[in-house]
Amino acid sequence: MLASSLLLAALGLVPGSYAAQVVFDLDVVNTQLAPDGFVRDTVVPNGTFPGPVFKVQKGDSVVIHTHNKLTDPGMRRSTSIHWHGFFQARTSGMDGPAFVNQCPIAPNSTFDYVFDTAEQTGNYWYHSHLSTQYCDGLRGAFVVYDPNDPLKYLYDVDDDNTIITLGEWYHNLAPNVTNTFLESTIIPIMDSVLINGKGRYNGGLDVPYAVITVKKGLRYRFRVFSLSCRPFFTLSFDNHTFDVMELDGVEHDPVSFQNADIYAGQRLSLILNATQSVSNYWIRAPPTGGNLSSNPLFNSSKALAILRYEGAPEVEPGPDSVNVVGGQKLNDSLMHPIASEGPGKLGSGPANKTITLKISQPKPPLFDINNISYVSPSLPVLLQLLSGAAQPTDFMPSEQVMILPTNAIVDVVIPDAGAHPFHLHGHNFDIVRVSNSNVTNYVNPPRRDVVPINGGETTFRFFTGNPGAWFLHCHIDWHLEVGLAVVFAESPALNIAGNQSQILTPQWKELCPAYDALEPEFQ
Repeated sequence: MLASSLLLAALGLVPGSYAAQVVFDLDVVNTQLAPDGFVRDTVVPNGTFPGPVFKVQKGDSVVIHTHNKLTDPGMRRSTSIHWHGFFQARTSGMDGPAFVNQCPIAPNSTFDYVFDTAEQTGNYWYHSHLSTQYCDGLRGAFVVYDPNDPLKYLYDVDDDNTIITLGEWYHNLAPNVTNTFLESTIIPIMDSVLINGKGRYNGGLDVPYAVITVKKGLRYRFRVFSLSCRPFFTLSFDNHTFDVMELDGVEHDPVSFQNADIYAGQRLSLILNATQSVSNYWIRAPPTGGNLSSNPLFNSSKALAILRYEGAPEVEPGPDSVNVVGGQKLNDSLMHPIASEGPGKLGSGPANKTITLKISQPKPPLFDINNISYVSPSLPVLLQLLSGAAQPTDFMPSEQVMILPTNAIVDVVIPDAGAHPFHLHGHNFDIVRVSNSNVTNYVNPPRRDVVPINGGETTFRFFTGNPGAWFLHCHIDWHLEVGLAVVFAESPALNIAGNQSQILTPQWKELCPAYDALEPEFQ
């Protein structure tokens, strides 16, 4: 451990003398699972859905030995994994998106993801970033704990039992679902919702719902992760309100709400005070997105888990559990980063660069951004940067890469374009204008890495202090598959191979030759 820490310090990756290097093994495998009672083939981490929770402390670095053991010809057998929300400073090659930051990991091979958590804390997650593979199950939570959390006074309990994952589940394999979507232009509807990996569907088995146990009188920090491929979930706890205190890894001043819409890729922490009578209460997370009634197997009323007080009988909730219809819904515009996060630190002055992204769909199911539908290049954008690409015309394909200057404030403006949760890799951003609002806030805007575009104009602002290739895309995986994305090439001159701005491993350099040598069915 000490030798690892000294090595990382020499590389400039350890922010403090107590940082540790934490090593994980991740086996990407095919297995059969039935989280809602329906047995199907999957692509999953370490044989489970959701995958194992990666847990580290503030300042730690990680080495994740990723072993591709995929063999099922019905699904993709290559893979890549994105560590969602981590900045990857100097390690853009470890960010994970296939053909943006790396070539996929070939079957029967191992790749080590090595990166520093860079003083970030809070809730992150990991998922496949190759086509729609994560919809077949390759997703899981990643928590960075802060032993000196400035908001620790708000809660008493923060442990494995307070982690909540929300995800939808499909009975058909993702490649088949994707092909149907491309032919019909109708986005697929899930068969069930899984809370902590358990759920039910119409006509299926009564799989036991996930249970989260609390003790009356204590305050719980629930860490909530949306592992969604498409829908957003409206989370609520019968008979309880909660205080939201973190958005996407950024702590905010706590605000009380009755329910929260959590979009694909978003995470939050909420404080629930267990003050109700000792009993069982429903945790509800019905989804929104698409014509849900078109799938007769799906039933929103089955998107449930159980909040059980210690001493309550081990039964499903009864009449004591009351769903508060309506109530105050989480509103990002009411959330403000805590003082130590530097609210409004990007100022109110004009941006150095403003990018307007106009979303359209002239040829469904394809999406366009500024009249271009994103197609993955054959050579990863980061590799093109390392080879000297510096102008849009230097890239293949040139029209899908946008150049960002060094150390600049960038505003991204997205006019009204339907419901799309947009995720920016390598950065957090300040949402200076949230959807459905005419108010611009430069003083203390909410900060996160996934923003919903769902009405009116949305503007977010960030600082280009992180050279690399960074994806900006809709986190509805079916939308990303049909072109709803762009790539930012940040600070091209600082990425040229040999200038030490990017830490590259020999393994990373071998990914493309190994992948290119595969027969097409393995790609």
